[in-house]
Amino acid sequence: MKRLNEIAAMEPEMRALLSQMARYVVTGLVVTALQALVYWVLATPVALHPQIANAIAYLFAVALGFILHSAFTFRGHGNGDKPVQRGGRFVLVSLVSLGINAFWVQIFVIWLRWPTWVPVPFMLFVTPFAVFALNRKWVFR
Repeated sequence: MKRLNEIAAMEPEMRALLSQMARYVVTGLVVTALQALVYWVLATPVALHPQIANAIAYLFAVALGFILHSAFTFRGHGNGDKPVQRGGRFVLVSLVSLGINAFWVQIFVIWLRWPTWVPVPFMLFVTPFAVFALNRKWVFR
């Protein structure tokens, strides 16, 4: 009950931010988990080169992520006009995400020759938080 009173006493902007962050975590984990699954399936059982598997998984995730983040995570946030511009910005931010995930794959799988599953925790728990601020402040402003 004390927590509910604390939340109710917060400034509306802070409550909106916390709500948005919670939606981002849920949506981001779903999208990222599916991306990681696509990567692992293509890199391991299918035996594609890990970077090719990562790129294909990225394309899947960027399409799904834009749809879900637009409809759920950042709904009602910022100016909803100019969807083409917003989509272009989303793709640019997602390229940052792709670069970070490619970095994990390069280090752990290519250079260190560790199993293909090793980058997955980094894809799930580091990369999404690295791009939240860009999405909130630049894409869905």
